[in-house]
Amino acid sequence: NEFNATEAEYPRDKTVVELFEEQVSKTPENTAVVFEDNSLTYAELNAKANSLANKLISKGIKSGDYVAMYIERSMEMVIGIYGIIKAGGIYVPINTMYPKDRVEYILKDCGAKVLVVGAEELEVDYDGEIINLKSDEAYSENRSEAKAEITPESGLYVIYTSGTTGMPKGVEITHKNVVRLMFNDKFEYDFNESDVWTMFHSYGFDFSVWEMYGATLYGGKLVVVSEEEAKDTEKFIEVLREKKVTVLNQVPTAFYNLMLVDNGEKLDVRYLIFGGEALNPTKLRAWRKNHPNCKIVNMYGITETTVHVTYREIGDEEIERGISDIGKAIPTLKTYIMDENKMCGIGIPGELCIAGDGLARGYLNRPELTAEKFVKNPFGEG
Repeated sequence: NEFNATEAEYPRDKTVVELFEEQVSKTPENTAVVFEDNSLTYAELNAKANSLANKLISKGIKSGDYVAMYIERSMEMVIGIYGIIKAGGIYVPINTMYPKDRVEYILKDCGAKVLVVGAEELEVDYDGEIINLKSDEAYSENRSEAKAEITPESGLYVIYTSGTTGMPKGVEITHKNVVRLMFNDKFEYDFNESDVWTMFHSYGFDFSVWEMYGATLYGGKLVVVSEEEAKDTEKFIEVLREKKVTVLNQVPTAFYNLMLVDNGEKLDVRYLIFGGEALNPTKLRAWRKNHPNCKIVNMYGITETTVHVTYREIGDEEIERGISDIGKAIPTLKTYIMDENKMCGIGIPGELCIAGDGLARGYLNRPELTAEKFVKNPFGEG
């Protein structure tokens, strides 16, 4: 019980849209998004998103409709996400690197009413409405706040997980799931409007959800990292220096490569947050030495529980021990180590089961799989 003392209050009546609009009114002139040489303030991003939302509504999008996105990293990617959710839609990001059959499978499986694209060549079979965010046609003259029915229980996005067994499966996350992840009264971080975040990960990988909302719901600046910069560590560390990035989120493998080009020159990074795979803390010695004021955090999570499940700060002791320690449950979630239907004793290996307000609605169109994986909590509600 002590290990799971994670009860926390959060804005239970708020949606991501409301929190974003509140931030817009607080910091309208702050830079919200940067991509290459372009940028948008919060007021400009909001106006563009409203304009797209009103266009989507005029095309018949209603609350709870699925809107697929097939778009490269760009400013339009962020406008597209906020435009879709302001219209009450649920966005379905599709990686432009996916093979044609996977793209078509996702479009069909989610029943996307509209497909939002950028400058990419689209060579897939899709007979619904296509909106190109690079064209003026994508936006409505009306820039006022879109009128859509959205509640904390409304769907926010569907991310398709890799599908180690056959075809990928869509995980549906609600507004509430993300709100309690980013805002609660036991929150471990002090994010603020002076922070600069990178959106380093593909929008089809849920670590990017944390990056995008972490920046834009706190009034910070989101630097969308281009494909080229993400793949070239020399270029990426240049981005960190030039843009004065303060919150850096990384999968360990990518970060070990980044460390090879870190010459100890001063960086502004105050949080280095890991996720996505097991961390080897021993490898962080050089970074710790070069950047002693940077707080290092290891987080573990899966798409089905909204990005993160556990939190552990990594200090000198953890680096020396060298054990991949994922810590304990973040506020609003509980973790249990189980052997079938009973709890394991301390130190006994078992299966990690997760309960709480971060759990997804389930798998889209897969009731049997949802029933198999999302089981009743034997220790309490939910």
